[in-house]
Amino acid sequence: MEKLKAYRIAVIALSSLVIIQAACLIYLNLRRPKPGVVKKAAVSRGRIAIVIDDWGYNQNNLQAASEIKQPLTAALLPNLTYSKAMAHELHGLGFEIILHLPMEPSEKYRLEENTIMVSMDEPRINRIIEDDLADLLYAKGVSNHMGSLATQDARVMSIIFRDLKLRQLYFLDSLVSTKSICASLAKKTGLSFARRDIFLDNIQDPQYIKGQIDKLKARARVSGKAIGIGHDRRRTLEVLKEELPKLEKEGFKLVFVSDLITR
Repeated sequence: MEKLKAYRIAVIALSSLVIIQAACLIYLNLRRPKPGVVKKAAVSRGRIAIVIDDWGYNQNNLQAASEIKQPLTAALLPNLTYSKAMAHELHGLGFEIILHLPMEPSEKYRLEENTIMVSMDEPRINRIIEDDLADLLYAKGVSNHMGSLATQDARVMSIIFRDLKLRQLYFLDSLVSTKSICASLAKKTGLSFARRDIFLDNIQDPQYIKGQIDKLKARARVSGKAIGIGHDRRRTLEVLKEELPKLEKEGFKLVFVSDLITR
């Protein structure tokens, strides 16, 4: 009888010990800090700047431009009916403004007033730049309008680059000629510089424009940055309104051209 009683006490004691140990383990587990959810760092697929050329002829697409909320750079032609007004309006919408400087092409096109010709002397070229920039008070840089001949001419581009450097403006090479000397000359001059990668809307078809945007994305993935150029056309702006939010969701960062310049 005594042995049975002792056995029961031992069983109760062991059971109690097991219960106490289990309770301790549960308590310690509850007190242990829970691992937080580790958020993966956002991976940037590259930076993209998009330029819209040839503003100034009219105000037809101002409403369409106002519906795009991502950073865009606007290249305005000088001395047109709406150049000054559009510079003011687009600057107010948050666009970066640059002068789209008319330069002599190799082809026979109708030229804008005061197009810089390779036959001009330095004072004439400097005077044109001065007058053109007076129309666009917000300009942070300059790009070439046409200029397949001028951008091959070291003398002319040296004059332009010295002028822009003094004004602390950057130059965007629209790259309308494979023989352009602008990149090497800008480096030699110490001028802030950028170069176009993809033309977006040589064909006014939404599917074509989307395909060119895909090429722009591919370039940005490889190089870390890319610059695309479109034009002041309703269809182009409509496609950009649709596609730019998608680019952001995919991890691309949309920026101004001034964010991509090299010095």
